[in-house]
Amino acid sequence: MIANEIIVESKRKNISLLLNKYENYVFLDLTSKSDEKWVKFSPFYPHGKIPIPFSIETFGETVEGIWQGLKVFKNYGIDIATFNIKNMKGIKRTARKYGEITGHQKGINSKEILNYLDAKKYIYIPTYKWVLENKLQEEIKELRKILVKNNLVFLDYNVNMELYNYKPLSHAFLVKLYLENRYPD
Repeated sequence: MIANEIIVESKRKNISLLLNKYENYVFLDLTSKSDEKWVKFSPFYPHGKIPIPFSIETFGETVEGIWQGLKVFKNYGIDIATFNIKNMKGIKRTARKYGEITGHQKGINSKEILNYLDAKKYIYIPTYKWVLENKLQEEIKELRKILVKNNLVFLDYNVNMELYNYKPLSHAFLVKLYLENRYPD
């Protein structure tokens, strides 16, 4: 278990106010816009060879690419090209562009469409955990060392810390849960 506190805050907030609120905390930007090594925690970061859930021997470059690629719209199916995007740009597939979202396909060869909450539970959360366990262990060790002496503030664009609601989930919150040995199964 960790010795100190981890807070998740919005990167959009005024940094001066946050620095005053969390005096003596170490701030780490875990977003795709970070210019530090912590950018690797972004779901947009191209780790490569990430297994696509429910898809035998099929891989994606990013967690977000897998999530977006398996998204299904009323008039558009999955987009396997999204799995291979490496430059962290043009990954999102939105209702504004494609129309009504019907869910996420349960793997690349399935006809089953998962609703948003089930897709979070069976696609997003386990895929992000796979990355934490298989691509970010050196960084996790470093965070654990920092936490021995410091409190942390993780900056993220999404700060939703409710696992199963209809808002995009904070990946920084998932990192927090992982460090606290409370990651959801």
